[in-house]
Amino acid sequence: MTAPESTSPLGTEGIVELAVLERSGMIESRHLGAAIVVAADGSVLRELGDSSELVFGRSTLKFLQALTLLRLGVRLDGEQLVLAAASHQGTDRHIAVVELILERAGLGRESLQCPPDFPLDAATRHQATTRRRITMNCSGKHAAFLLACVRNDWPTSSYLDPAHPLQLAIRATVEEFTGEPVERVGVDGCGAPVFTVTLLGLARSMARLLDDPDGARLVATVRAHAWALDSPAIATAIDELGVVAKNGAEGVFVALAPNGSAVALKVIDGSTRASIAVGLALLASTGALDAEATASVIAATTEQVLGGGARVGALRVADAIASSG
Repeated sequence: MTAPESTSPLGTEGIVELAVLERSGMIESRHLGAAIVVAADGSVLRELGDSSELVFGRSTLKFLQALTLLRLGVRLDGEQLVLAAASHQGTDRHIAVVELILERAGLGRESLQCPPDFPLDAATRHQATTRRRITMNCSGKHAAFLLACVRNDWPTSSYLDPAHPLQLAIRATVEEFTGEPVERVGVDGCGAPVFTVTLLGLARSMARLLDDPDGARLVATVRAHAWALDSPAIATAIDELGVVAKNGAEGVFVALAPNGSAVALKVIDGSTRASIAVGLALLASTGALDAEATASVIAATTEQVLGGGARVGALRVADAIASSG
């Protein structure tokens, strides 16, 4: 394991333009950040901006959290495994899976320590009358955390403590797969510890999933149950392109292509609206994804620019990304 080249957070000197939004022939907004694509062996294929500075991995680390649970002997299969890695939409279908995980642990909803929240799914949120812990998008992960504690005879009341055996095991997995020591530990939106990584380390952690038996099973399971993982846009990308992709809060994004190449990026303003387009376009620029199929998915998953109900512009990736490098 080697230390990152820099232990400072990603700053304005390490970013480039990743995407622009055009309205009526004029660029109205610009998304700046850093991104990197690595091959299956971890070698760098493309880099935009500085990938050696620190970011909080946020929900892109959920793949490594779920992998840790498998390594700890927790039996998770199918939709339950995907919910353990999910930022789910909070529909009845999602909640039913979370409840099954809690039932296996012999625990109730009151054991969840994620904060109460409304569902992310718009229709389900409209029907909700109050914030609940189980409809918070990380409740599947928290339920799986609790199941791991029960299976390993660890305390369930302190499962979010960074010094808890579960969180120490997760930290060790993050360090192993990124190839970097964790420099800083923060508190994620759901209350769990969140670790700093470099974008290079984050991309390499995704590429290494396929080299690990449990990681490969996780990847295959996500592809089989894409609906459960994240947003409908992410599900479309997984179903149509075979990638395994994940948004994280504050503009972090990762994706693993079928050939083992992986991308990691951070939009410095924290916005996620350009993340899928930028990440997929970068993978396509290296030949990891079919260019025509990728363009179709980007068009289907990217926010439309409307004026008076008609399309008057578009969000598009920066010219430097569309090139082959």
